[in-house]
Amino acid sequence: MKVSIVTPNYNGFEFLDVYFKSLKAHMNLIEEIVIVDNASSDGSVEYISQIMDNYPIKIHLIQNNSNKGFAEGVNQGIRSSKSEFVFLLNNDVELEKTAIENLIKCINQNDLIFSVSSKMVQYNNRNLIDDAGDSYTLVTYTKKIGNNQDINKYNTSYEIFSSCAGAALYRKSLIEEIGYFDSEFFAYMEDVDIGYRAQIYGYKNYYCPDAIIYHIGSGSSGSQYNDFKIPLAARNNVWLIYKNFPIPQKIVNFPFIFLGFLIKYLFFLKKGFGSIYLDGIKEGLNTRSKIKKTKYTSKHFKNYFKIEWKLIKNTFGLFKK
Repeated sequence: MKVSIVTPNYNGFEFLDVYFKSLKAHMNLIEEIVIVDNASSDGSVEYISQIMDNYPIKIHLIQNNSNKGFAEGVNQGIRSSKSEFVFLLNNDVELEKTAIENLIKCINQNDLIFSVSSKMVQYNNRNLIDDAGDSYTLVTYTKKIGNNQDINKYNTSYEIFSSCAGAALYRKSLIEEIGYFDSEFFAYMEDVDIGYRAQIYGYKNYYCPDAIIYHIGSGSSGSQYNDFKIPLAARNNVWLIYKNFPIPQKIVNFPFIFLGFLIKYLFFLKKGFGSIYLDGIKEGLNTRSKIKKTKYTSKHFKNYFKIEWKLIKNTFGLFKK
């Protein structure tokens, strides 16, 4: 069974050589590589166009005239993909030789598995984990499980809240059932949103420890904290709550939600980003009506309880290394 690789690219020329060399080792498992270029100006398109004819795997290049963001970029790639399994992959990565094979094995264990997250390792410090699956909490924090911990930890598969879309395998048929990535998000939190929706529908997200991928991180957007990321992530977090929490859950969780936003504001205030963080929250509140809410149905009632329990457990997990 083969996968379709879907990679959004925005001025990622410096990463593409390693990216394409790494994928050659998986050619027997890859149906196609779909690159969605968001109006790069660094020679990315010229480089991809140059290698397409002689590359051993079919490359489909989608060129946008403007930067449509990560969420809409991957949606374009998913819609044009041919395989049931879609492997969303950042351009700033290098894959171990068995990574895709092990992702396929993991997702095939259960038809209810919506996505499988890889074991992302820091590219420039390969003794440390970058991401071993994502969690989401009562205080609305997203945590990268295992971040900065020893590579030899997290060697067993387990259920996670959501997969990091920088290197995760998804079932296309289930994406079509629950809805694509929300293009309004542009970038950040869109993978938590779709992972949340998958759980509302009764599906699961898993972590695969044997799918090892080396990740540079912030390859297209710069540093961990900057004027671009912070307001977007704050806005999208507001939208995620508005979109996926039914009213009773909003009411019950409001004290924790408020506390979470307050603590994060104080954190960013100390780092000099307090005002732009607040700007993101304000934008999220003022524009929430443009977001299509996840429809509540009684058949999903028990799934909301399961999600709430996960939020509680993940909150306690914030205090664990």
